[in-house]
Amino acid sequence: MSRRVLIEADGGSRGNPGPAAYGAVLKDAATGEVLGTITMDNAQANILVLNKTLYLKAGAPFWAALRDAGVQQCGLGARDTLRLEAGMNLYGNDMDETTSPLESGLAWTVAWEPQDRDFIGRAALAAQQSAGVPRKLAGLLLEGRGVLRSNQKVIVPAVGEGEVTSGSFSPTLERSIGLARVPVQTADRCEVEIRGRLLDARVVRPPFVRNGKIAIPL
Repeated sequence: MSRRVLIEADGGSRGNPGPAAYGAVLKDAATGEVLGTITMDNAQANILVLNKTLYLKAGAPFWAALRDAGVQQCGLGARDTLRLEAGMNLYGNDMDETTSPLESGLAWTVAWEPQDRDFIGRAALAAQQSAGVPRKLAGLLLEGRGVLRSNQKVIVPAVGEGEVTSGSFSPTLERSIGLARVPVQTADRCEVEIRGRLLDARVVRPPFVRNGKIAIPL
């Protein structure tokens, strides 16, 4: 599984590359997971440190060493694939100011206890919970050929309609996966409209991948 890596400074001060040998931490750019550490020679890598983030302005030997070790360059799409396989929401796609945590798969983030604890939005969330949450965020696994993309219509026979909020091809599953906001009564099957055709999809519970291993039945 591809990962976009952030190289974060592990010392030094703003604008000062620090000692001759500079330490850095490799972190997953999407999850913040620490992947390892590196040490670089400032004489070979021209380093600039801003807000504890390490920028290599000219470090051909360093990048060549990474390439020789099997590290591959990748674009921003790798980060989106990673967070989608992990079932993580993207603000602006899977949640925004018009959706609540209760319909975005984030009910676990709401601390209801103690009961007298007040917070901004509690009354609105309590009212929605009492009335019944009409929609939910679900994972989709496309069963045929095609790629799930944002804004595609989801049809749940005899229940209603929804919409794909995020979608892509999963290199780990070798299938198209996505997140969709659908009626709360949605069970385990639906159809997705892709280029004028209705394709079958299975409704699953994210994450799709956990610890590098497929987490849903294929």
